[in-house]
Amino acid sequence: MDIIKIDESLLIQIANFVFLIWALNIVLYRPIRKMLILRKEKIAGLETQIEKSISDATDKDKALASGISEARVRGMKEKEALVSVALEKEAVIIEEINANAQANLTEVRNKVAKDVDAVRTSLLKEVDDFANSICQKIIGRTV
Repeated sequence: MDIIKIDESLLIQIANFVFLIWALNIVLYRPIRKMLILRKEKIAGLETQIEKSISDATDKDKALASGISEARVRGMKEKEALVSVALEKEAVIIEEINANAQANLTEVRNKVAKDVDAVRTSLLKEVDDFANSICQKIIGRTV
């Protein structure tokens, strides 16, 4: 059996190990850490952009909702204005129709009254003639 001797080869191995750690750090670990840091910064930037986009979308949604409600309010006011104008026009038209109907009714009543008077006078004249002719027929002679 061989016994492990501590000599200069141990120092060379230690130096070799330290050199290997140093070389791996420069060649492998630092670039990987840089990439991880860049990746973390990029992810943080994307998360910030996502939060900003969500905030903007929420603000735009609120603005859209308020715009819609304002448009509804304006639409209802315009509708009420149009309805009141229509009611006023309807009242004017109904008044005109009533005035025309009253005028026509008065004309018709006057015409009917004139016709009644004319018929009454003509009937009164004819009543005497009919009465005379009935009396002549009943009595059989001229009255």
